[in-house]
Amino acid sequence: MTLSAILQAAERVLLTLWVGGLWVTGLVLAPVLFRNYERMVAGEIAGRLFAALSLLGMLCGVLLLAFAVVRSRQRLWRDWRVGALLLMLAITMIGEFGLAARMRELKELDSLPPVAPAILSEFGRLHGVASLLFLANSTLGLVLVIFGIRPRAQAGN
Repeated sequence: MTLSAILQAAERVLLTLWVGGLWVTGLVLAPVLFRNYERMVAGEIAGRLFAALSLLGMLCGVLLLAFAVVRSRQRLWRDWRVGALLLMLAITMIGEFGLAARMRELKELDSLPPVAPAILSEFGRLHGVASLLFLANSTLGLVLVIFGIRPRAQAGN
């Protein structure tokens, strides 16, 4: 097996882990949790799953971008796939370090009596934005899976 074939296989595995994790967590695990457990318990478990998925996504995204840099050299910015990876990585980081971090802060405030309606309202808005970004990331990832992580001309490299 050549180095190129090993790198190509590694790219496929990384993309599969990241995008598969997005789809399984969003479409299977979270709904099952909320259907079978009390809302606060389900939310706590789902939050931990999404945080772990974000870390996995950041690792996979950085590695996939590194592979793209090695593979593409000067043609890097001409490949829409690199743009999609950068966008997915940015969304993941905004979601984890921006939205999810603030939602965790609000949960801590929520545990102190009395619960302010403003806290619940802000949490709901952040959750809505996070859900839309998660959907966008899942869709971008699916596009990369469908069209491949490598440009056609380099698919055999």
